[in-house]
Amino acid sequence: MKFTENKPTKSLHLVSLGCTKNLVDSEIMLGKLKDYKIIDNPEVADVIIVNTCGFIDSAKEESINTILNLHDERKEESVLVMAGCLSERYQEELQKELPEIDIFTGVGDYDKIDKLVNEKRSAFTDEVFLLSEENDRVITGSTYHAYVKLSEGCNQVCSFCAIPSFKGKLHSRTLESLVKEVNNLIKNGYTDFSFVSQDSSSYLRDLDIKDGLERLISEVEKIEGIKTARILYLYPSTTELSLIEKIKNSKVFENYFDMPLQHISSELLKIMKRGKGVEKLKELMNAMRIVPNSFVRSTFIVGHPGETQDDFEELCDYLKEYKFDRANVFSYSDEEGTTAFERLDKVPQEIIDARADVLGEIISQTTKNSLENEVGKVFEVYIDGESEEHEYLLSARKTLWAPDIDGEIYINDNELYDENNPEQLKFGQIYTVKVTEVAGDNLLATVIK
Repeated sequence: MKFTENKPTKSLHLVSLGCTKNLVDSEIMLGKLKDYKIIDNPEVADVIIVNTCGFIDSAKEESINTILNLHDERKEESVLVMAGCLSERYQEELQKELPEIDIFTGVGDYDKIDKLVNEKRSAFTDEVFLLSEENDRVITGSTYHAYVKLSEGCNQVCSFCAIPSFKGKLHSRTLESLVKEVNNLIKNGYTDFSFVSQDSSSYLRDLDIKDGLERLISEVEKIEGIKTARILYLYPSTTELSLIEKIKNSKVFENYFDMPLQHISSELLKIMKRGKGVEKLKELMNAMRIVPNSFVRSTFIVGHPGETQDDFEELCDYLKEYKFDRANVFSYSDEEGTTAFERLDKVPQEIIDARADVLGEIISQTTKNSLENEVGKVFEVYIDGESEEHEYLLSARKTLWAPDIDGEIYINDNELYDENNPEQLKFGQIYTVKVTEVAGDNLLATVIK
């Protein structure tokens, strides 16, 4: 009889910073490093990977601080990897200034991370990395929800954004590739999907197809086993009214509209190089709002060079009037390589900070109003698990909402409860609830069906 000695499993600690698109890339790296045991403690990990974000100053600082802190904590013989957008954007400078890092890699080698780690070498491939159905992913954070990445890169020329300079032009995945990935994920138990990219409404435009998202919706609706889906990051100039209508009529895609507007002042939108005029923009937004049970999310930038007090007040008035369900405000960040960086009409930082506070208060109020409008309503939710708030509360999410960003619903009562079967509610399943009240930034609800 032949005995083989089991080799000890090597361990891996991965930190994914930035957006959900980065998260998908991190999950690809985890898939390539399946031989490693994923652990929470970086101090004992054999390999540590930080998938960095290079979008704005605060994200860059977070990436650098995270990787330096991990270097201080790690054991001597471990391998520290800096991957992703920041590494890609400043590859030469970072390799000179951060000798603490063992391996540098950017945005084109996620599927080669196992080789880079084994050979302990850095690499920056110029080619765009597009996920294919052959790439295994280790989905994190959920047993039923997965993000699906539509494309890489971006063809827009927004004045404030440096992403195309290091991510490149738009490269869409094929529709067949996406359908295969969704089918594979369904086989592994996933039923809820969020489709993401830098500019989702431009999907397939690089292949001369203008209605790519509408085609995607039609194909996804044919897939058996999918319960719900939504699309994140629509771009104003590439979103058509026909797409809004397609989402409205879909039995799978939720009436979820996420369109980062950045501003509403006509003059500033021209400075920002943000496509269609304000009237067309408002027409799109109004079309989203009148869809039954619609949920509208956006993002805004304050303090962009050239923003006057009148521009800012116009933005404030629009947010109050439109009443977005959710929104985020970003303070303008000067990014080298962008046209905004070269402008001389910069807004002083103290004014940027003050404007961000004012807009933040308006957003806080519109979010509160949106939550209050849910009280007394009956709708479907996914139950995620036990709440961190209290051991007797369950954490849930409205099926309409995107994970992590749109809020949490606490299930504090269950009309279906059976004392002979106390674990009746199953995590990752859909239940009908009735909302009883608003609790801070969250909702309280009772399961009724």
